[in-house]
Amino acid sequence: MYYFIKIAVSAGLIVLVSEISKRSQIMGGILASVPLVSFIAIIWIFLETKDIQNVQTLSKNIFWLVLPSLSFFLIFPIMLKHEINFWLSFVLSAAVMVGLYYLMTIFLKKFGL
Repeated sequence: MYYFIKIAVSAGLIVLVSEISKRSQIMGGILASVPLVSFIAIIWIFLETKDIQNVQTLSKNIFWLVLPSLSFFLIFPIMLKHEINFWLSFVLSAAVMVGLYYLMTIFLKKFGL
């Protein structure tokens, strides 16, 4: 039952952001930019483990790994503005993001973060 609640709450937030975005792009953007998934993951992990070190490590990793994800939100709208096909823009922006995730993990390992 607990997993069903976790899935329902998590999925419900995604649907909520999607529905609000249809009515107001600014409100949808605000809700989507708040790290809801990160908040929920941190809360679930704390409730399940009570392990502060685990929560601290997750929080630190989220900080560093959110940086590559920002590239998607920079590149994607620029490509759309230049009238590049939606799916091509999406895939290329996501590919750049994945590449930057890879580079960030190398960076983090190199500096022991």
